[in-house]
Amino acid sequence: MAGELWVSTFSLAGVVRGGALTAFTQRAAQRSADRAEERRRSAATAETRRTEQVQAIQEFLACAQLAERAAYARPEPWGADEDGWMTGAQATMTKLWTADRGVALLCDPALEAPARAYGRALNQAVWRELGDVDVNEHLEEHKNAFMIAARASLART
Repeated sequence: MAGELWVSTFSLAGVVRGGALTAFTQRAAQRSADRAEERRRSAATAETRRTEQVQAIQEFLACAQLAERAAYARPEPWGADEDGWMTGAQATMTKLWTADRGVALLCDPALEAPARAYGRALNQAVWRELGDVDVNEHLEEHKNAFMIAARASLART
């Protein structure tokens, strides 16, 4: 009878040990799967965020191009709203400032100052607050600074 008791005890101990190892293995596998899911989710969020940043930068650049075109198309002499130029320029500048806020909201904070400086330079060019400086010459430095900052910002994401 004592032998049967020992056999039953060893058998029970084996079942308990097997159950514990199975539970441990399942828990480790679940934790590993959870970590992998979190990494996948984090990568997807980062990619979505980067896509939003690229779109914000593209929108700002498109609006900047429209503002630059408006600056070159400004009628001389400056006066009444000739052929609707002023109305169109005002709408263009509103779009530019809205796109500028999109850059500030979605992109790296280091990109906000160059975007704002480029926007101000465009505003000066559109409304001819340049003095004797050519539009392109006035914009070139600010445009380049923005592009360098945008590239650096996107490289970090």
